[in-house]
Amino acid sequence: MNSDIRIVKVGGAVVEDDASLRSLLAQFAALDCPRVLVHGGGRSATRLAERLGLETRMVAGRRVTDAEMLAVVTMVYGGLVNKSVVACLQAMGVNALGLTGADLNIIRSHRRPPRMVDGEQVDYGFVGDIDSADGARLLRLLADGIVPVLAPLSHDGAGSMLNVNADTIAATAAIALAAEGAEVTLTYCFEKPGVLANPDDDSSVIPLITPASFSQLVADGTISGGMLPKIENALDALRRGVSRVLITSATDIRGERGTVIANR
Repeated sequence: MNSDIRIVKVGGAVVEDDASLRSLLAQFAALDCPRVLVHGGGRSATRLAERLGLETRMVAGRRVTDAEMLAVVTMVYGGLVNKSVVACLQAMGVNALGLTGADLNIIRSHRRPPRMVDGEQVDYGFVGDIDSADGARLLRLLADGIVPVLAPLSHDGAGSMLNVNADTIAATAAIALAAEGAEVTLTYCFEKPGVLANPDDDSSVIPLITPASFSQLVADGTISGGMLPKIENALDALRRGVSRVLITSATDIRGERGTVIANR
């Protein structure tokens, strides 16, 4: 098997728009290498929560997840979105297998303890911080010609599902495969062409982000919200053996443009 592996994480508005998602999946299906797809679906979860009369609360790009919200995200991420993506890939000739972290014990987490965020004690509820990932099992699936499609859910090993940020799931899968000796490229793709200096100007792509420039971009407010965990996960992945990380448009998953995340 080709040891060069691609992890593609799709999120944002792309997951919610059928035409955009199908276009991305067609590109993904055409990749000539072992690959893993990780998806989000937060906007769909938020809409369903609203229909059920549930409040959505985000803190530093993470969804606070009580028991009712856990039921919503499990249904949306592990069910509707995951199986819709799998069905679409099967129609494109890709032998995809939809998984949460609980399936095959791929990713195990513990429940995040309450913590201080901006001077406030935040109880995230059923949000998981990852303990382990089975890169060897993922590698065996890839060797068998199977394309894993990972939903942003894990489990605690004691019977409880946990909500995990999709960017973290993607970075975790990439790190686990790198630990097995694979050359791994991690691509985060969404509706924008990269990380933007001005969110209203798609031409303001920041071509390179390092740990030093990331700290400055956070301090001056250029990077905030959901982009924070994305870049934190990207930098962590590079520190732990992933070869390359790119944040780019869903129309360019081959990585010709976008923002490169580098250790230095």
